[in-house]
Amino acid sequence: MTERQLRVGGVLVDFLDPSSAADAIAGREVRGDVHLCNAYTLALADERPELAASLDGSALNLPDGTPLAWFGRRRGFDSCVRVYGPDLMGEVLDRGRAVELGHYLYGSTPQVLAALTDQIEQRWPGVKIVGTEAPPFREISDEELVASVRRAERLGADVVWVGMGTPKQDLLVRRMAEQGDATYVAVGAAFDFIAGSKRQAPNWMQRGGLEWLFRLATEPRRLASRYVVYNAKFLRLLWSTRQTVPAENAIM
Repeated sequence: MTERQLRVGGVLVDFLDPSSAADAIAGREVRGDVHLCNAYTLALADERPELAASLDGSALNLPDGTPLAWFGRRRGFDSCVRVYGPDLMGEVLDRGRAVELGHYLYGSTPQVLAALTDQIEQRWPGVKIVGTEAPPFREISDEELVASVRRAERLGADVVWVGMGTPKQDLLVRRMAEQGDATYVAVGAAFDFIAGSKRQAPNWMQRGGLEWLFRLATEPRRLASRYVVYNAKFLRLLWSTRQTVPAENAIM
């Protein structure tokens, strides 16, 4: 399969299907920073040049959002479906067992990381978790970041999963990729969902593009601005999108 890209605002989104994305990461076909882009990510990138630059220089930007997948299909990517962070992480963990892929979990809190590790070991026996790290809830200095990247490398990490919020995690994996040789994947709330510390939207809401409504109902104070303001900005971005281009680095 040949990867194709569609520019949404200032960001090229890679319309890989979930299985091909998991194969590319588990098979070490792609290295560097991998982002899961949804409406909020792309709308925020449109107003923050540093985020747009991080995304546009990445190894992969996957469509993590049902409306974005719908839009991709309307623009000619007939097989386009959402690449959902928790599912992608699960697929890579599963496939990586056969080749002893090393995983490093970076983000959240020690409590969530402990629960996440326990759930991973129960659901995917034999998976190779080489280390975990709960970074401080503040800006990560260059020295701290390099130390974390080197630690993950020493422990044998092939994939570093970064579970933070956008845009922090997207800027961070870009910085990590500049310092190390692993694959750094920003998966957001996947840590909480797999660990069981947060509820996921029902499948029917996810399929119908209504996950945002479920999350807004469960965390209204934190997410109201994100969904009300940035969903509207995302729709304007889709309206202005006009160009589909072939991928510069196709995965065959």
